[in-house]
Amino acid sequence: MDQELSSLIIRKAWEGYDASKVIRRIDDISANVSTNFVFRITFEDDDIIIAKLSNFGKHEYFKEDHRIIHSLSNNLLYPYENFLAKSLLKNNRVYIYRYRQGKADAWVVFYNPTRIQERLPRRLDEHHIRKMAQQMAKFHKACSRASKVLPKSSKTMRTDINILLEQLQEDESQFGTRSQADLIKYHCSQFVKNRLQYNRPEFENIPVFIDWNIGNFSVTDKLELYSRWDYDWFRMSTRMLDFYFFSRVVSDAGDRTVFSYLITTMMEDRFILFLQEYHKINPLTVNELRFLKEAYRFFILNYVIKDGKHFFHEHYAAKLQQEAYDIYLPSVDRDFNSDVLIKALDLKN
Repeated sequence: MDQELSSLIIRKAWEGYDASKVIRRIDDISANVSTNFVFRITFEDDDIIIAKLSNFGKHEYFKEDHRIIHSLSNNLLYPYENFLAKSLLKNNRVYIYRYRQGKADAWVVFYNPTRIQERLPRRLDEHHIRKMAQQMAKFHKACSRASKVLPKSSKTMRTDINILLEQLQEDESQFGTRSQADLIKYHCSQFVKNRLQYNRPEFENIPVFIDWNIGNFSVTDKLELYSRWDYDWFRMSTRMLDFYFFSRVVSDAGDRTVFSYLITTMMEDRFILFLQEYHKINPLTVNELRFLKEAYRFFILNYVIKDGKHFFHEHYAAKLQQEAYDIYLPSVDRDFNSDVLIKALDLKN
């Protein structure tokens, strides 16, 4: 989407919210990894807000997710009561503007600017890993408590996999060669079969943000969670969907500009240390650890293959999808061994 159209949509969105307040400037502050756009809006009176413009996914899911997140932000107790960036409300509901003109279909949500303290280093030391594990365990507990009063979500892991299978049935060629389409079908089948084997229906559904890259949240000088502002992959699901990205953050490679999605970060000693610290505060089960493989499989199928070409910029999407066929999917059943993690946490099979 070009700059001129983006500015037009944002101005129309703001007019629908408060036409009396005049925009002076719109600055693009996007990370330039995804196809979502983030803008800083400065008004004539020097007030500032943040706008997120998206045409990725479905407008209904976007609206549903932001209303759940708003409810979550209001129901998280201390010390997380101000952790999430706040969306602007109109008539006591999250204000979301939808623009439809010709082939353009996009939506905008406004946020109050987020206060940011410290960022974790690109490569964590042992004390960072321990502290992050403790913080994430406590945050998951807080999300679990709040989840009892949140609006219901219509999006599930199974519905996403079904959508992918429907897209394959309609046109296999959009996913590459026949053998690549067959590979996708095989892994969809494995996911559906194994999620039942590991008692997925027994897992609690809580709010999960999935993408815990260090650029998406800040911490205090005591390494306690302070603020979070990226909701691109938010959903209500098992907490285990968060753990692959936890493994990436604590990995020996650390945060990198050029990135891949290898499963092997979940077999590193550094991730085992993370799990041990997390487990002391918010205990994990054997079935949850076994399900980690399926959470990873789902992440690759859904976010890289099904949605990658819509979410990531073109050069990232092509690279990651090719790696999914060549590396990620073949590695799922080969390079991950949950028994190592189960033994490290001294759990009984």
